[in-house]
Amino acid sequence: MTARPPLPYDFLPPVPSFQVTSRDLTDGATMPDEHVYAKGNLSPHLAWSGFPDTTQGFAVTCYDPDAPTGSGWWHWLALDLPATATELTRGAGSSDHDLPGHGFHARNDFPGHRYDGAAPPPGPAHRYVFVVHALDVPSLGLKADTPAAVVGFHLSAHAVGRAMLVVEYAAG
Repeated sequence: MTARPPLPYDFLPPVPSFQVTSRDLTDGATMPDEHVYAKGNLSPHLAWSGFPDTTQGFAVTCYDPDAPTGSGWWHWLALDLPATATELTRGAGSSDHDLPGHGFHARNDFPGHRYDGAAPPPGPAHRYVFVVHALDVPSLGLKADTPAAVVGFHLSAHAVGRAMLVVEYAAG
């Protein structure tokens, strides 16, 4: 990937990192078309391990820090995933029924309550930051229509660990 400004997560208070892997995505590589908004819009498989023992729940997000908005673009917010969850299957971002436990999707910036893949305007590639957030609470106590920026605030306030996988995609 080319040199870019730091990721927004670099400015948050540090928390321990852990491992996130995917059968569908490779860190630092191009996002495959099947996970792009106009070409399949399928959420990728994600698996995680090595998270802190104090973890009481998880959230999974996908964020584009390079969107021309001044505040980025949220593509996926899967919240209230149980502490026993260690993966999301491919396509789990399609509906709440595909998430483990009492997990649900908060509204993304499209807006939708699901995964919506890469959709950058023409120009340089954008980064898509998939993050598994290990949390100190089993539930953030938020609603599905909570704005993404507010979700991000709560994720930061309750993070005990964070695992990141970054891919990129360019239109055209």
